[in-house]
Amino acid sequence: MDQISVIIPAKNEERGLELILPDLTEKYPSAEVIVVDDGSTDRTVEVCRQHGVTAISHPYSIGNGAAIKTGARHATGDVLVFMDADSQHKPTDIEALLLKMDEGFDMVVGARSDSSQASFGRLLANRLYNRLASVVVGHEIKDLTSGFRAVRTNKFKEFLYLLPNGFSYPTTSTMAFFRNGYSVAYHPIHANQRVGKSHINPLREGVRFLLIIIKVATLYSPLKIFAPAAFLNFALGVGLYSYTYFVEGRFTNMSLLLFMGAILIFIFGLLAEQITTLMYKNKE
Repeated sequence: MDQISVIIPAKNEERGLELILPDLTEKYPSAEVIVVDDGSTDRTVEVCRQHGVTAISHPYSIGNGAAIKTGARHATGDVLVFMDADSQHKPTDIEALLLKMDEGFDMVVGARSDSSQASFGRLLANRLYNRLASVVVGHEIKDLTSGFRAVRTNKFKEFLYLLPNGFSYPTTSTMAFFRNGYSVAYHPIHANQRVGKSHINPLREGVRFLLIIIKVATLYSPLKIFAPAAFLNFALGVGLYSYTYFVEGRFTNMSLLLFMGAILIFIFGLLAEQITTLMYKNKE
């Protein structure tokens, strides 16, 4: 049986940890449990010590993603299980993720039900993210931003350098797994209402998630971004040229610029595609 390491990023989450750590250590007494304290000012570290789990502290708050990377670097298990410290995720759901991994998957994500979303606005935003990411990778993504997931350690560590320090590590890791041809599965879960105040600013993080999708899309398959942009430029050039030719009987410099822009964008896309292919090339 694979040895598992449970990694929990935490910033001022003493109340949530007091709820999940007893259940977690009771159900998985042999698991390595690592709580990464991201600059907490409450009793987070003390609660971890009381329950006999490893606590690794950042000297100041670096970010949720940075805490994930710290935990992954220190973990010794064959399988990493990531879960939030705010008691939204249930230790009893870990078994279902691990059973799904036994079917041969490299990553299993706990896909939250609609009723688990914090608000209607968050539900609509997550649906948008899921749809955009699904188009980019060509596979259905049921929950792009879920922080509850199990992954094979050796494969996850391949992408640590890609992961941002903020709250977007689930987005990046999911799309990176798809890009490298690793298998990803989803298991439905119901998330509890979080304990305490959320550290996520919906507007700021929403914009950041969209930027991350664009960023990872260029890492995943740049032509899926560059080719539509090139086609749009070309179509605008054709439209403008048609108008000026039939109405004014001339060819404008703007039409020429649009045509040249379309060619340059497409060439940049081809170059980015080649660079991406080399970056993901297996170096074993």
